[in-house]
Amino acid sequence: MEFRGLMGGFYRISEWIMRLSVTNILWIIGALPVFFFGFVTLFAADEAQLQSSLFIVAVLSPFLLFPSTTAMFAVARKWVTGDGDVPLLKTFFRAYKENYLLSMVGGILFIVLFAVLFFNFRFYAGQNGTFSIIAYLFIAFSFLLFIAVFNFFCIAVHLHMNVWQAFKNACLITIGQPVRSLLIAVTNAVIVYISFTQITFLIPFFMGSLIAFMTFWHFHNGFRKLMDRHQKAQEAAGEGEQEESGNAAPPESER
Repeated sequence: MEFRGLMGGFYRISEWIMRLSVTNILWIIGALPVFFFGFVTLFAADEAQLQSSLFIVAVLSPFLLFPSTTAMFAVARKWVTGDGDVPLLKTFFRAYKENYLLSMVGGILFIVLFAVLFFNFRFYAGQNGTFSIIAYLFIAFSFLLFIAVFNFFCIAVHLHMNVWQAFKNACLITIGQPVRSLLIAVTNAVIVYISFTQITFLIPFFMGSLIAFMTFWHFHNGFRKLMDRHQKAQEAAGEGEQEESGNAAPPESER
């Protein structure tokens, strides 16, 4: 039975509320220890407790947070690509299982890079008691790497790539599409700001799933435009060059 008019609008709104909230709760459950120790850091009594909690979060994240977030992005991908009635539990846990190794290895890689940037930042920020220019560079690198993490999740659920290919293309897309990367950062920052300062009930029910949906929406739009330009370039180059460039191109087949 399909509702129309005002009742149809209420039905679609309630359906989206259910989709977003269930997916967000599944995401939290899949990485519950990470969120627990992340919550502990907010109430750390001293720097030693703060550092120990952050260390635990960093160690657990590749094994729990990254696979759970990838599974959430897999559900968001279904919504963006037009499959809104996808079974949430089945899709989430299937994606969690299928992408676990990719997410875990990618998570380890990103955490190691963040740790390197963090320790270098602390080292250069403390030089001669001044905030050096090099320290600002490490802040910029960390910002770009943070956006690359979101692109990594999108690539992991949308394309058939190994860990290195997914990581490399996530970084290339982040740098090669600065406007879209900035849109992702701003959109996610607004969602997090509203969730923590204005409407706190968004955190357990909507924050993560909203971020996944909006991030993949931006990524998918950019990816389709990129593929359209690539296809037009192949057509202009002729059949012979098209075949040659197709053999040399990285694997970009969609799931």
